[in-house]
Amino acid sequence: MDNRSSDIEVRDLTKSFGGLIAVDRLSFSVNRGEIFGLVGPDGAGKTTTMRMLAGIMKPDSGAITVAGCDVRADPESVKSRISYMPQRFGLYEDLTVDENIRFYADLFGVTRRKREDRAGPLLAACGMAAFRKRLAGNLSGGMKQKLGLVCALIHTPRVLLLDEPTNGVDPVSRREFWAMLYSLLGQGVTILNSTAYLDEAERCNRLALLHNGRLLFCDEPASLKARMPGAVLSIVTPEGRRLRDELRGAPGVTGTVLVGDAIHVFVDEAERREREIRERLDADRVEYEEIAQVPPTIEDLFVNATTGNREAA
Repeated sequence: MDNRSSDIEVRDLTKSFGGLIAVDRLSFSVNRGEIFGLVGPDGAGKTTTMRMLAGIMKPDSGAITVAGCDVRADPESVKSRISYMPQRFGLYEDLTVDENIRFYADLFGVTRRKREDRAGPLLAACGMAAFRKRLAGNLSGGMKQKLGLVCALIHTPRVLLLDEPTNGVDPVSRREFWAMLYSLLGQGVTILNSTAYLDEAERCNRLALLHNGRLLFCDEPASLKARMPGAVLSIVTPEGRRLRDELRGAPGVTGTVLVGDAIHVFVDEAERREREIRERLDADRVEYEEIAQVPPTIEDLFVNATTGNREAA
């Protein structure tokens, strides 16, 4: 366990909407100066959790401390110490890049000099220094997200809450966005980033995997992957769906997941099951190129944990 002080503490957080439990006794902590990932598919409870942390939504029960503030008791106290960037950040499309930045700086009482000292390096870091006079409505999706991040950072928050900031953004912009996040760590900013992209989980210092409002696991990516039981076989094939159906219920196979042009097969024993799978596919004339054991990914762990193998994981 990291001995650094925490900027976010969540204990037994619960929120329901009617008969639906969106967040179910959720507990985790985020260390000061780290990128922490809140990872899970749509409906996992990520946005609801983010809104409660930001003081926008009141929890049914549980405790929340963010940047030293008791958010449940006094939600207004935290707002000057954080920035919350929701999925649809409120950029004004009929304002220029500079005008949007000025608007958000004014909201937080940032002086003109401090605004310029802050905006210049942030825009340069995300490759937008040449677009200061462009209307926000004429920016690409990735550039809008980067502008949203600049606006969220203009008052130098202690904690940054990002709700799926790269959702629908192209791969190049996603990479540039993450480069900006890493640069913030050197400035002492604590970042909580929610995402449905399981590959992004690998970029976090630590992460929490959520499913149906509940916490599955919380640890560093490498430690989480070490929890994966058995082994993972990668089979490159143009017949992924057929191969998946072929292996359903096969001895020693606990699950499968399609990954690009391959299928990851979760097995209890690599060498023995690889041999058996080869024989089975050859006998049934299922086309494949190669079978090889590969290190597990966060996606492998998540799929394995949510398809009837949670206890084993």
